[in-house]
Amino acid sequence: MHALRLALTDPRFDACAVTGALSVQPGARAALDEAAAKAAALGPDGSGPYADRLADTVEAAGTTVQRPELGTLVASVPATAAEREAASAAVAAVDDEAVRLRTAVKSRDGFFTTFFISPYSRYIARWCARRGLTPNQVTTASLITALIAAGCAATGERWGYVAAGVLLLVSFVLDCTDGQLARYSLQYSTMGAWLDATFDRAKEYSFYAGLALGAARNGDDVWGLAVGAMVLMTCRHVVDFSFNEANHDATANTSPTAALSDRLDSVGWTVWVRRMIILPIGERWAMIAVLTAFTTPRIVFYALIVGCAFGALYTTAGRVLRSLTRKAKRTDRAAQALVDLTDSGPLAELQARLLRGRAGTFGSVYVAALGALLIIAAALYLPFGDPRLIAAAVIYAMTAGLAVSAPLKGALDWLIPPLFRAGEYVTVLVLAAKADVPGALPAAFGLIAAVAYHHYDTVYRIRGGTGAPPHWLVRTIGGHEGRVLLTTVLAAVLAARVSDFPVALTALAVFVAIVVLAESIRFWVSSGAPAVHDEGEPA
Repeated sequence: MHALRLALTDPRFDACAVTGALSVQPGARAALDEAAAKAAALGPDGSGPYADRLADTVEAAGTTVQRPELGTLVASVPATAAEREAASAAVAAVDDEAVRLRTAVKSRDGFFTTFFISPYSRYIARWCARRGLTPNQVTTASLITALIAAGCAATGERWGYVAAGVLLLVSFVLDCTDGQLARYSLQYSTMGAWLDATFDRAKEYSFYAGLALGAARNGDDVWGLAVGAMVLMTCRHVVDFSFNEANHDATANTSPTAALSDRLDSVGWTVWVRRMIILPIGERWAMIAVLTAFTTPRIVFYALIVGCAFGALYTTAGRVLRSLTRKAKRTDRAAQALVDLTDSGPLAELQARLLRGRAGTFGSVYVAALGALLIIAAALYLPFGDPRLIAAAVIYAMTAGLAVSAPLKGALDWLIPPLFRAGEYVTVLVLAAKADVPGALPAAFGLIAAVAYHHYDTVYRIRGGTGAPPHWLVRTIGGHEGRVLLTTVLAAVLAARVSDFPVALTALAVFVAIVVLAESIRFWVSSGAPAVHDEGEPA
């Protein structure tokens, strides 16, 4: 029964099959009709079950057919009485419930999640399934628990920090449970994809804000560290997303670095060490929870920044080595995904049209690196409100257009989106810190959070195969180069009235948040939204 459910009830794939069963979504209906017509023309003489022949014909025509790994599950179409008895005996020998519980756990996860959460959270998932609870309800409960934890941290009291640490771990258990419930009961949905994709970041960044508020109550201003942690985490994720999209459908993987990685994975303990040192979400939340309960917010952020910086350097260096030693051709789809992840606005688009193909002379990634380093250096070394920073922002906008003027098919072009993310986020952080007025850094936190949500939303739309958000949305919020230019202009205009700078940042943050959230909600509750769940590397 579970083998059939795996094939017939999963909405994430246009076509899915096991022996004797084929299911298609609307996207593959035309291919199924063509396959049925061909089967009718051939007559009843084909070999094998009819559904299997249809699946093979659909796949041969170019539609990907997902064939779930059944393991010990049985799916067969017996042709004789003896085969029927053998199949029935094979089905009876399978503990269907044990299989469902085992496969409810994500196949690839971190050490802490695998050994400290999943051994019991899968039973919580089964308990929820038997009581009719949905994954979306569990996801929402996880969010509410994390927000309560952030509120406890914001008290600035020791009891609040202890309660916050405990509640953050409870929230993470629920966060694991919702995915396990979805896999256990095969309740995948478009709304669940959106909630699962965005709530993790909302929970984590809300907790950062709670820690910063709690520290402020005790006279310790750590808003700069909170913004820095958020910037570092988001840029690290963009590196992951960009690299994966760039190599989503690469035609070869001949990198010696990849071969070495595969050899290391063959040694059991190295797999867990390599997963732990990048500080995935399980290890990261466990560290945050324990340090929150027993230390101070400042120590929490120091540990978080150091750990995440090491993880980011480790993963990025490995991916750079893979890219430089890899012999593969990047497809047009991958190149377009990188352009979408770059988040270029109207200024960059204009530059790209005027300079079409010129970046190939210099290398798109080097142009992007030059622009990002220039704007960050200018923000760091020029006084707040210095008009020369506007000139640096104009050059940044020009490099933004030049970087995407040629197809992004270079070996390191996947670095372009994270470089521009770093340029934008760090510029906002530095300007808010240099303003040195109450409210500037919290306003920067809000602005970066709103923009980061837009970037995560873009990633999960691309992962679902629906492409980037509509062009009007990117143009309305200015693109990364437009927001950088606007922020530098605001700093220059308000240099004489620097107390108004936080107000301007807050207004910009509210505008971006309203526009982005409205379009995101409209898309993810629509019938065209993809049902995509993260079954890959831990976030």
